[in-house]
Amino acid sequence: MAVPVTTPPPTADNPPQGRIGRRQAKVRQPRRNIALFEPQILSRAIIDAFKKLDPRVQARNPVMFVVEVGSAVTTVEWVRSLLDSHLRGQQGFVLAVTLWLWFTVLFANFAEAMAEGRGKAQADTLRRARTETPAKRLPAGTTDYAPGMAFEAVGAPQLRKGDLVLVAAGDAIPSDGEIVAGVASVDESAITGESAPVIRESGGDRSAVTGGTKVLSDWIIVRITSNPGETFLDRMIALVEGANRQKTPNEIALNILLAVLTIIFLLAVVTLEPFAIYSGNPVSITALVALLVCLIPTTIGGLLSAIGIAGMDRLVQRNVLAMSGRAVEAAGDVDVLLLDKTGTITLGNRMASEFITVNGATPDDLAAAALLSSIPDETPEGRSIVVLARDTYHQPEFNANGALTFIPFSASTRMSGVDVSDRQVRKGAADAVLAWVNQLGGALPADVTPTVERIAKGGGTPLVVAEARAGSKPRILGVIYLKDIVKTGMRARFDQMRKMGIRTVMITGDNPLTAKAIADEAGVDDFLAQATPETKMKLIREQQAGGRLVAMTGDGTNDAPALAQADVGVAMNTGTQAAKEAGNMVDLDSNPTKLIEIVEVGKQLLITRGALTTFSIANDVAKYFAIIPAVFVATFPQLQALNVMQLRTPNSAILSAVIFNALIIIALIPLALRGVKYRAVGAGRLLRDNLLLYGLGGIILPFVGIKVIDLLLTALHLG
Repeated sequence: MAVPVTTPPPTADNPPQGRIGRRQAKVRQPRRNIALFEPQILSRAIIDAFKKLDPRVQARNPVMFVVEVGSAVTTVEWVRSLLDSHLRGQQGFVLAVTLWLWFTVLFANFAEAMAEGRGKAQADTLRRARTETPAKRLPAGTTDYAPGMAFEAVGAPQLRKGDLVLVAAGDAIPSDGEIVAGVASVDESAITGESAPVIRESGGDRSAVTGGTKVLSDWIIVRITSNPGETFLDRMIALVEGANRQKTPNEIALNILLAVLTIIFLLAVVTLEPFAIYSGNPVSITALVALLVCLIPTTIGGLLSAIGIAGMDRLVQRNVLAMSGRAVEAAGDVDVLLLDKTGTITLGNRMASEFITVNGATPDDLAAAALLSSIPDETPEGRSIVVLARDTYHQPEFNANGALTFIPFSASTRMSGVDVSDRQVRKGAADAVLAWVNQLGGALPADVTPTVERIAKGGGTPLVVAEARAGSKPRILGVIYLKDIVKTGMRARFDQMRKMGIRTVMITGDNPLTAKAIADEAGVDDFLAQATPETKMKLIREQQAGGRLVAMTGDGTNDAPALAQADVGVAMNTGTQAAKEAGNMVDLDSNPTKLIEIVEVGKQLLITRGALTTFSIANDVAKYFAIIPAVFVATFPQLQALNVMQLRTPNSAILSAVIFNALIIIALIPLALRGVKYRAVGAGRLLRDNLLLYGLGGIILPFVGIKVIDLLLTALHLG
């Protein structure tokens, strides 16, 4: 049913805020920090740990699958001991080993379930932002708003890609889309956690809107870009829940290594039994299973999945959505960072501050031409030129006496303008406008280049304005001074990146002088000026050909090819839909320096996995000294020399090792979920410190732990 559009009147919740809204002080409203062992997550994880006992689930983890099979075998052995009178003396020992083997599997499941539970809690928060919002669907081709215009009232699930919807003040945006008309203040706190509204507008790189956010002032017409179930919010929920998580190449490689080690130890343990039988002292099935479980890398096998899930979860807590675990890993190895200047290193909205005349032109001539060329320009820079011409230079409204044709800006021409009647006006990069003037037979004034260089050296952006009239040669009227402001704290952040071994390169379409001034102020290592999508791609490929991993941040449609080519492409949430689709990460805060945190999380993931792998292999060595002498000392008395811990009895030694093997998994869950703290030090020192802490610690801790457990078992007469 078509009904007229009406904009809600101002209320306490919807104050009048003008055409583009009133900017408020940015007050960060952070996401609730989820406690490591929150009761709700804990209870869900305990239940999920039992559900994961399903052999089909365990089969995805070869190490823990072997432990589960071993647990089932010892369970059968315990039942057999109840029925066989010759085995009744071993009932308690077999039962104790069996229970602790099952605990080992459950603890590993619990670690994975805890990591998944934190993601599910994040997903629950996001689900509350996803509502079946009513929508005002407009006829195809609608590009402007008029009071009383008709719309069709539908539910958000009825919207399809390509539909046009009107969203007025007080309305929720029903689905992901691109603004095709209008400008509005939007509350994105449901997605980003940021309480301050942001400006979203058509015709620029801030035109993408996300379903579930709310328009606070004015109106926008949105073209829907996602079908139901395919929205950004849907993908976020699926990813943080782990539903779409795939193992990374490094994770797959480590799983293969662990599987090979497990097979080797399995074959070794199986072949030990014939030797024992031949010597006249057969070893029980329970002891052999315990030996196998203690020798295979169960610690890292039980925690590996949790480490990967927790890494992605740590990014979500920082308001970064990673499309894959591979991207998180790649972030940990990044060598080169490419940053788009506008909106990334600088605030992005370059503002016209001055009109500088050249070639004998008057200020009124320049202001009038600048105004004319910018009337159809919907970019923030274009609007600022119009405001400067009208407010400071008192230019009147322009009335076209003929057909007015807008010449849009493009990456190839790097200028824009209008054609009206017998007059052509262009504004844009200095070299582009000068080339246009030369092409039409115009002369280059001597005072243009010094003016352009002076603005560029000061970090500003010069836009040259020229006009051509029928019957006369084109002439350059002057230069528009656009000021570009570097974001605060950028130099310190780039210094920190340098310590992490990351080389920063600023990419901009500005001329080399402007680019150098901004690069020096921001503190980047290098810059690429007058960049086009092709030159960005070329730079990335050159770096990758040199064996470097490249990360890039960007927000515009012209950044999309480079974001797709980069090993880590971080798209700003304020950017276009094309940029978000091309990248493998989306920064919900749209903070380009967030890449430092992304790299830290990636390095933390790699370090945590490496540290716990080192610890796991090291403590297997210690368990070897505990359980081998206990199992085979009767068969080979010489093995008594290896009983360096002086464990009381063979049964207590075996049981102590099995108990320690289970408890160490549960003890390391906090470390697996929080991650090993990353420090910006050299790789050599980092490796040395981790080998000392987790390698040496992995050897010493089991000796101490197994001995303590043995003493307790002996004191309680359980060994």
